[in-house]
Amino acid sequence: MKKITLAILAVCCVFNVIIAQGSPDAWIIKTSNIDASNYYGVTVANGMVGVVSSADPFKVKDVVLNGAFDLYGRGRVSNILKTFNFLNMYLEVDGSRIESFKQVQNYQQALDMKHANLTTSFDFDNKVSVSYTYYSLRQLPYTALVDVTITANKDVDITPASVMEAPDMLKDVENYYNEIDRPHVRISLLTSTAKSPTGKLLMAASNSFLFDEPHGSEPSVIHEMWDNNMHLLKFRKHLRAGEKYHFAVAGSAITSAHNDDPLNEAERLTIFATLEGRNRLVQFHDNAWDSLWKSDIIIDGDDATQQEVRSMLYHLYSFVREGTSYSLSPMGLSGLGYNGHTFWDTELWMYPGLLLLHPGIARSLLEYRFQRLEAAKHNAFSHGYKGAMFPWESAASGNEETPVWALSGPFEHHITADIAVAAWNYYCVTQDKNWLREKGWPLLKETADFWTSRVERNSPGHYDIKNVVAADEWAENIDNNAFTNAAAKANLQYAAKAAVILGITPDPDWAIVAANIPILKFDDGVTKEHASYVGEKIKQADVNLLAYPLHEVTDPVAIKKDLDYYEPRVGEGPAMTHAIFAILYERLGMPDKAYDAFKEGYAHNMRPPFGVLAETATGNNPYFATGAGGMIQAMLNGFGGLEITPAGITQLKVKLPAKWRSLTITGVGVDGKTYTVK
Repeated sequence: MKKITLAILAVCCVFNVIIAQGSPDAWIIKTSNIDASNYYGVTVANGMVGVVSSADPFKVKDVVLNGAFDLYGRGRVSNILKTFNFLNMYLEVDGSRIESFKQVQNYQQALDMKHANLTTSFDFDNKVSVSYTYYSLRQLPYTALVDVTITANKDVDITPASVMEAPDMLKDVENYYNEIDRPHVRISLLTSTAKSPTGKLLMAASNSFLFDEPHGSEPSVIHEMWDNNMHLLKFRKHLRAGEKYHFAVAGSAITSAHNDDPLNEAERLTIFATLEGRNRLVQFHDNAWDSLWKSDIIIDGDDATQQEVRSMLYHLYSFVREGTSYSLSPMGLSGLGYNGHTFWDTELWMYPGLLLLHPGIARSLLEYRFQRLEAAKHNAFSHGYKGAMFPWESAASGNEETPVWALSGPFEHHITADIAVAAWNYYCVTQDKNWLREKGWPLLKETADFWTSRVERNSPGHYDIKNVVAADEWAENIDNNAFTNAAAKANLQYAAKAAVILGITPDPDWAIVAANIPILKFDDGVTKEHASYVGEKIKQADVNLLAYPLHEVTDPVAIKKDLDYYEPRVGEGPAMTHAIFAILYERLGMPDKAYDAFKEGYAHNMRPPFGVLAETATGNNPYFATGAGGMIQAMLNGFGGLEITPAGITQLKVKLPAKWRSLTITGVGVDGKTYTVK
């Protein structure tokens, strides 16, 4: 334990340096010591377009588009698609092209979490000072902006270029250049289309320069074709010493999964953004993020943890948006990890914090499941069950997308109950009976019916659920998994409660089945993870989830006994397990031990230079939004004491860790309430 504590302190010290360089309010993460061999990009995203940073000037590592999937790559299943890299640029100064961070001086990057933008600045050869900022515009779901300022230190000639590049997996790339000339404006459109790997989708992207000069005085734009996968627009400008020159590039990406006419729509959206102008685009983007941050977590007394928690919230907010029917992948929009699929990571780990802070966003996540209910019913039918059986991995269609070599696809059935619990909690937080009747009830009823057919009715108290993959995924094809059984019971009970609220007679079999599903125990009273469990290492939280969030185990002595037994048995699994330990320790009146568990869950997982979270302490696959979701639950439901009940949100009596003076949680629930712990 001593080695672990020292490691946490060492990691925290590294990121305290970042805080010291940033603003005192801990909204900005700055870095100036960039090592390209140890660089993990940070994402600016708007819930639809994710832009991942690069260590090199004017380069973007990836552009990921939500909702676009096709069959390619890992596992013979659909994968989320990279779209055209429509934000890459280059800059030539007096004929010398800047291509690497090694060519520049005073190189810095700064993530502004308050307004979701990433600014890079550098000097080049004592000739120019450059600053540019990426935005994935919150108010325009398919549109992003790069805002550039170049200051001449001596007389120079500059050639900025906007480069449109297709990822290798796209095919049949077509490049277009269109110029729209009106009496008041000239717009030069750099546009590309391509087919997704199987030809299922048509993908399109378009961008344009935004100039400050009045029409007729702006630079002349040159279009160049490099090859089928790349073309560019560029212009030339002479700057005098001391002169500051500003321009921007706005671009949009969309596919036939989002619009029937993606080519024309990409150009229309780019024209719209261009004529909105840089100032209005940034103003409306900032306003949208100000609205999101009305729901915040404020720690007094611990600047390092404050910044880290804000980073977690920032990433969760970046990866989702209200008013859609898209869900969350474990890696959000930071890349192609986990194929962009949706797992229990959404409903059990990321959704709960969003439900408390932004119920409208939570509703969008549930809409994704509701729209795929028929596919889940067919999945149940295919496996010989009733009701709805949701897939372990889900993408566009709602069919099972787990690679066949992973047994979780056919057997990790608790996902169905996880979705039902999320639906019930949405009603509890919002008290929205219309939603419950139209969307929640169908989800709860069909999932409850699944469990009545899934159990094996062997004897009273032994309506067994056999042959499952546990929440502890190292336990495969076992019987009576603690979490699966407890989640199934909760599903059945919540469906019955929803029926009563809606004036519907609940199926009496739901109560019978719930009362007879076993929760196994060892002789000493410790909850047994599954029927054949004998104390081996576990991947992640399973039994301890029965205390929170399921409330199957409520006695503090039993909760502590389970915690003492399973905490030392956790192997090197994903980050979120320790969030559950933190919540349980906090609720048991042990705030400093809760703080240690909280830090243990993510401090080892932070990767330079922005502290982005990897899935595990030794992994290098950020950004792991699932882990962030767990830690946000630790803040809200642990240290903040927030509790979801059938009547709404309440606050438990809790104590803060010694180093925190106060904790304030703003914008909670549909009424945007504020809760404080001192």
